[in-house]
Amino acid sequence: MAFFRCLFLLLFPVVSFSQLKWQNVDSLYGPLPKSVHVYFTDQSLDTGKFRAFYLIADLKDKKLEFTTDTTHKRRFTPTQFWEKNNQSLVVVNGTFFSFETNQNLNLVVRRGKIISHNQQTIPLRGKDTLKYVHIYPSAIGITKKRTARVFYTYTDSFKRKPYVMPTARDPVINASSVWTRDSATYYSSIISHSGTTRILQKWKAYTAIGGGPVLLQAGLINITNNEERKFGGKAINDKHPRTAMGYTKDNKLIILVVEGRNSSASGATLPQLAQILKDLGCVEALNLDGGGSSCLLVNGKETIKPSDKGGQRAVPAVFMIMSDE
Repeated sequence: MAFFRCLFLLLFPVVSFSQLKWQNVDSLYGPLPKSVHVYFTDQSLDTGKFRAFYLIADLKDKKLEFTTDTTHKRRFTPTQFWEKNNQSLVVVNGTFFSFETNQNLNLVVRRGKIISHNQQTIPLRGKDTLKYVHIYPSAIGITKKRTARVFYTYTDSFKRKPYVMPTARDPVINASSVWTRDSATYYSSIISHSGTTRILQKWKAYTAIGGGPVLLQAGLINITNNEERKFGGKAINDKHPRTAMGYTKDNKLIILVVEGRNSSASGATLPQLAQILKDLGCVEALNLDGGGSSCLLVNGKETIKPSDKGGQRAVPAVFMIMSDE
């Protein structure tokens, strides 16, 4: 554990910048329900230009439906998802995916049913080409009682519910490409954390979308990139467009998007992203697919400018908020 603490300090330097000043821009994206607001900032984080938006929504507002949507063997732009879903209030990109197969690589749950499974096993390269790393990718989910949580997840195509645990664990590396629930339970049950054993449990999420790595836990910055194996080397300290999601202690969902890769905005590092979400009051939060995929629509209108030259990138899954108002 001491080794990983030292590695964490090396890879995740302390972020030092004053809290950003946000401007309410509801009037640009209305009409909005009273429980939903949109904020914008172009205040610089450091020496680079910066542009970001965040949307905050009350999870307890029963006139709002928090849901997801996916495609099958193809991808849609966020605007196409917006049109497909009766011009939903909010559409934001979510999961990582394969350009070759157009398939999601993360968990997606819609109305209590898994509609996309995790990529739990990653083949290694180079001298370890015959070995595999087995991981628990993170996801954010909302229950029927409208409470949010961020968990590390395991999905089994033979099971209707995802399995989860609240704390990260080191990935398992072995010569098997098969990662079964039995082996997952075994590996998690032998790892102890703060005197308690971590065992996979069923997650009764009504809505969930995966990504990673986790950025915040218990209100503290805790970037679990080493455990989730999302980015190699020091890539988390590179600036890129970003999408992230978290929730506050008083049951508010926050969706954050950061513009980047253009002359007006250089993007954000993952430590910077985590600090912003912490300053906004998030208890737990995770990173979602970023780069050219980052896009947040409110009433069909773009917030940040997508970084791909062709505009919005087509993606296989989105998180959405529908409104009855």
